[in-house]
Amino acid sequence: MKIAIIGTGYVGLVTGVCLADLGNSVVCYDIDKEKIKRLQVGKIPIYEPGLKKLLESLDSSKQKKGRIKPGKIIFTDDPKTAIEKSKLIFIAVGTPQKRNGEVDLSFAKSAAQTIGKFLNNYAVVVNKSTVPVGTGKLVKKIISKKYHGDFDIVSNPEFLKEGSAIEDFANPERIIIGAESQKARKIINRLYQSFNCPILNTSLETAEMIKYASNAFLATKISFINEIANVCERVDADVKEVATGMGLDSRIGKSFLEAGLGYGGSCFPKDIKALHNIALSNNYRFKLLKSVIQVNNDQRKLLVEKTKRILKNLNDKKICLWGLAFKPDTDDFRESAAIDLIRLFQKENARINAYDPQINYEEFVNRNNFKNKINFYSDKYTALKNCDALVITTEWNEFKKADLKKVKKILKKPVVVDGRNIYNLEKVKKLGFKYLNIGR
Repeated sequence: MKIAIIGTGYVGLVTGVCLADLGNSVVCYDIDKEKIKRLQVGKIPIYEPGLKKLLESLDSSKQKKGRIKPGKIIFTDDPKTAIEKSKLIFIAVGTPQKRNGEVDLSFAKSAAQTIGKFLNNYAVVVNKSTVPVGTGKLVKKIISKKYHGDFDIVSNPEFLKEGSAIEDFANPERIIIGAESQKARKIINRLYQSFNCPILNTSLETAEMIKYASNAFLATKISFINEIANVCERVDADVKEVATGMGLDSRIGKSFLEAGLGYGGSCFPKDIKALHNIALSNNYRFKLLKSVIQVNNDQRKLLVEKTKRILKNLNDKKICLWGLAFKPDTDDFRESAAIDLIRLFQKENARINAYDPQINYEEFVNRNNFKNKINFYSDKYTALKNCDALVITTEWNEFKKADLKKVKKILKKPVVVDGRNIYNLEKVKKLGFKYLNIGR
């Protein structure tokens, strides 16, 4: 199929490359000219395992007369090139959060206006972005103001996890298709005909709600196990074993039962607050979600309090943070626990050393308003020098495999505060560490 992707952020780029790999002709459009220039020469603006290699396997050179061969992809900042000849147009733009918790739909509205301006024949406009219920019909209304021909709107929410997005696209657990017409439903189902997974066909509104409901439930599991962890600490139980026991129940499942610093990233925090706001806007108090958000915020404060207790105070203490990304195998630090921890530590006048294998440190500082300077390092062991404690904030594999004897030798004090429970309890204590964790 001839496909256009509007937006080359995380979702748009992964979706475009993977759809081209399936044999479709894909044009990715973005208003960011510099990003497009980099993509045209194969430079990926995000870190996602396997994405660069997959893009390199596709011939992204433009064919004669502007046509693209099946299984190829091109990048452009010209909306006309992307939209005019496409039969499927995916909207994959950002939907950031406003201060009041509402979703900012300005990018989605702008994409709809652009589509309406350049659409010249029937196409199916597919919303991939996570948007409030009713956005599909809003997009249709905006397009209709500029384009008076026939077209359809489909809601096809993405379920890609950063760090495993390629695998998630290739082997989805389910595909959700919300459509108003049978014609559009048939076209989008044909796109996914080679996938071996359940395909659920619903209304536009139901598909839009499924994404929010899914993320809200997963976030609830995370906050729940963190509450259990806090009780475990008080009754001498081990939350890791509790979670294992719970996960063996098929009604519960083992996923998202890892106690730690809570959820972060570009989806969960934004989507949970958005759903809470949607409920309030429709005169319903979603009490459970309000608690989920509060538990997540409190989890970071608890870890700082633990560190403060073991060091007596944090004034002028030097703390080393291992991990700035919100999860391993990504360079995304949006709503990362590390951001909250740094602010809380700095509020106590602690000094911060930090290391992360993928984060752009300059970008990390520029996007966050930190009270004091942070010392960044290119080596995890160097970052430990003269530090009073090591705080684990992201469960990167290289931290799990770290030489703990070397860590103890470099640290000023043998204190490890493990916010992700990555180390064996007995082994660390046997090495002589004061080891604080979550729920064990």
